[in-house]
Parts: sequence; C-alpha cells; structure tokens
Amino acid sequence: MSAVIEKALWLIEHRYGEDLSLETIANHCGVSRFHLSRRFQAASGYSVTAYLRARRLTEAAKALAAGAPDIVDVALVATYGSHEAFTRAFRDQFGLTPEQLRARGSTDGIPMVEPIRYDATPFIDLPPPEITERPTLLLAGLSERHPFNKPEQVPAQWQRFNPFIGTIPNARDEAAFGVVSEARFGGEGFQYTAAVEITRLGELPSELKTLRLLAGRFAQFRYRGHVSKMRAMVHTIFNHDLDALGIEAGEFPNFVEYYGPKFDPESGSGQQEIWVPLKP
Repeated sequence: MSAVIEKALWLIEHRYGEDLSLETIANHCGVSRFHLSRRFQAASGYSVTAYLRARRLTEAAKALAAGAPDIVDVALVATYGSHEAFTRAFRDQFGLTPEQLRARGSTDGIPMVEPIRYDATPFIDLPPPEITERPTLLLAGLSERHPFNKPEQVPAQWQRFNPFIGTIPNARDEAAFGVVSEARFGGEGFQYTAAVEITRLGELPSELKTLRLLAGRFAQFRYRGHVSKMRAMVHTIFNHDLDALGIEAGEFPNFVEYYGPKFDPESGSGQQEIWVPLKP
C-alpha cells in the first residue's frame, strides 16, 4: 500500500470524529483530490468519503449496541448535526434505525466496516538505539485491551483519549505515551494505555487510570517520518534489530511509544520513539 494511502487511512482513523473533507485529507497526503480519490478507490474498494462515512457509522453502531443512552450524542460524535440526518444515514448503511440497533444490543449480522490495515512494509531502516537510564514515570491515561489480530483498533482509542490531553490534573507537559503490556505469544491480546505523564497522584476522570513505569535501562529507538509506519517500526525492532544487536528485552512493559516535542500530532509526522526495557 502506498505512502499516500497509509497517510490517508491514518488521518481518517485518528480524526474521523472531526469535520474532515476530501480536500483536508488530500492536503494532509500532499496530493490533489483527484489523485487521492483514484488511488484510494483502487487500493481499498471505497471512495474516500464512503469509507469515512462507513467508519463513523460503524463506531456509532458499536456505541449504540453497547447501550449508549443518548442517540443525539452518538450522532454528534459521528459528525451528524441532527437526529434525522443521522437516522437516515444509519438506516442506509445498516438497514435499521439507531433505536432498533440499541434495542437489539448487538452488531451481529450488520455490514460493519472495520479499519483497513495500512502497514504493508514489514521492515524499515532504523539507526542503532541509544541505551539510556530512565527515571520512574507516573502516567495517567486510558487503558484498553485489543486482540493481536486487530491492532488497528488503537487509533480509535487515541481518539477517545485525545480530549483529555491538556485537562488532566498535574500533567507535566503534553508529550504522549503509548504503553504496550501483557503481550505474550499464545495470549489473547495486549493491553494498550494512551497516556501523559503526571507529577503526582490526584483525582482523575473515572475513565482514566494511573500506570507507574519503574526506573531502568531502555533501548531507545528513534524514527523520523509519518506515524503510519509505527507498526512497521515495532515489527523491525522485535523481529530483527534486538536479535541483531544482541539486546535482551525485559518483561514490563513490552515497550513504550513516546511522542514528544519533535512530533506533530496534527500531521502525524515527526520524531517518534520506541523504548524497550532491558533485562536486568
């Protein structure tokens, strides 16, 4: 899959709750609307706007099946300005109304559109890591579990967490962390925590939890580019670089994603880091 399509999919999956237009997505990818439309349709089978609409409605359907109490709130999150417009689009997509789906309590049998995977490149070139001693970090964030075969669910988790950034009490700055833990071969999935650092414990929104990363030695890998390559970066580290460098990883966390001041969350570009704990 081309870099243009990867960037388009990243933007849609991370910001489908915003007022995205075809022009906005094309500008993000650095191409014309015509070029993006043609490439996206050929690669995915969807037009850009059809995929964006289907993803919004699919996430809305999940919320309703889980018992969301206010359909208007769900409609607003899906960027529909009225209950009527939302109901019309929802019925066109799924063949039943939002009220009917909520009453069913299940999305079984309806045509859901899940995220398209966008990391076709298995390996990327990374410079050698820096071995660093890191102090204990106290984080606050949103923690969810995901199946190994559906890591593309993580972007939607970041969408749910992003509104908390800048509002969390005692946050040190707006650098963000993605902590992967409990990922073991043969297991049922992995725990992912989207978080920011806090200076001390305090009252948090009920949706959030704290996580303490103990001091230790880490192999700190860096990559500069678009964040759609993050999964390829992880694949490269754990399936090539650690063995090639003779590095033995620790057990907790599995690794930490770090998005610091050299990363632009709006464009998804800049320097990203992966911290791998070293075995004592």
